[in-house]
Parts: sequence; C-alpha cells; structure tokens
Amino acid sequence: MSSHEIKLEVCVDSIKSALAAEEGGAARIELCAALQEGGLTPTTGTLKTLKELPLALPICCMLRPRRGTDFVYSEEELQATLTDMDLLRTHGADGFVFGALTPERTIDVDKCRRVMEHSYGLPVTFHRAFDLTDHKFMHENVELLKELGFKRILSSGFRSSAAEGVDYLAQLIAKHHRDIIIMPGAGIKVSNLEEILTVSRCLEFHASALDTASEDYSAPTTTRMDCDVTMGKQDIDPYYGTNVNVVRKMVTIASAMSCR
Repeated sequence: MSSHEIKLEVCVDSIKSALAAEEGGAARIELCAALQEGGLTPTTGTLKTLKELPLALPICCMLRPRRGTDFVYSEEELQATLTDMDLLRTHGADGFVFGALTPERTIDVDKCRRVMEHSYGLPVTFHRAFDLTDHKFMHENVELLKELGFKRILSSGFRSSAAEGVDYLAQLIAKHHRDIIIMPGAGIKVSNLEEILTVSRCLEFHASALDTASEDYSAPTTTRMDCDVTMGKQDIDPYYGTNVNVVRKMVTIASAMSCR
C-alpha cells in the first residue's frame, strides 16, 4: 500500500470533540462550528481556548460564513471571511479550509486567490465544493487549485460519500499525489475505511469519527432538556461529538495499512 504514515484529520465543532480527537491519535483537526450544517466558521473563542489548553494538534479552521451548498459568495460575505481569517490567524490558526464557486459550478478563481493572498503562507485546503464541479474537468481543476496555492483538496469523489466516489478519488490521487494532497472525506467509518484506503491509496483522510450505533456507542454530548422549547430544528435530534474509540480504531487501521 504505502511506506508512508496515513494521517487522519478529524473535523470537530466543540472543545470536547477536539480533545477526543487528540486522545484517539488524530494527526490534525479541522475546527468548525455547526457540523450538522456541514461546518461553518468557528468562533475565535473556541480556537483560543484550544490553543491555551494547549492542544498539541495543528488546527485548520473552516472558512464558511453561512450554510448552503452553492458556495457562491457575495463580496460582503468574502469580506466577512477575510476578517474571520485575520481574527483566527491572530489566535493561532495553523491553516484554513475554504472553497468558492461561480454560479456555473466552476472554481471562483478571484475569490480563491484573494483568500490565498490573505492566508499569509498558512496552508489552505479546498473543501468539498470541489465535488460540485464537473468531474469531466477534475484534473484541470486540480491543476488550477495547485496553481492558486492550495495544499490539499478534500473530496468525496463527486459522490455523496467517499465510499461511493472512491474510484474517482483513486484516479485523482494516482495522477496528482506528487504535487497536492487529495484527501478523501464524507461518510468514512470504521467499517468502510480499509476499503477506501486500499482503493484510493491516499496518504490522508478526513472523518468526524462519530458513532452512535455500535459497540462504541456513547451518550449525547449535551443534555436533553425536558421541555417543549428548542433553539432550532437541529436541536430536535441529540448532539453527538467525536468518539475517542472511533478515532483510535481508525488510526489503528490506518497505521496497519501504512506498513503494507
């Protein structure tokens, strides 16, 4: 398979989940808010607190000013994103995660370039907005993102999950692995990880490491209040954070695959 270490990046939206990711052996954290909304820009307070604990893992911060799958941002939304970058960088961000598209589902070169210029040398990952682009131009789009300066592309292979899109991921990794990291993500679980690693031959992968329906079951991260009031539709469901046992199992599988 590979003589290199296969690294796990865990996406988290709470301090407790970040600590679980570190305890389980993750290599890096993608820090977000509101993972149930697909991940939004985290608060500077959360980042600052994690840095002061301190958390030893590198922390890459999501830059996504609102929910929605279009990733078409107005000038005002981009300005908010650049302001968030300044604040997060000041409080210790080790990198960023961003993606912007045009209404035609092509990469928004202008907005991506402005974000890259504002990163001041910190690594930036282009997120799964990549999966909304036309797969027929996937290699050209990788080259474009590489020229813009992105260090990684998070992708599910143009499908709803990395398991479904693993063949496209394998093609991307085979062609571009020397120049940019293609990182499978979306729907990766302990049960499908080995197959994804085997087929894709990736060196990094991305997961939330949640598990609420197996031997790793853990109680909800937050307490359910016994009343009829909720703060939003997502509060109807219990909130689960990163499970340290799931992280540990994924790291164990990846370590075993690294030695093949």
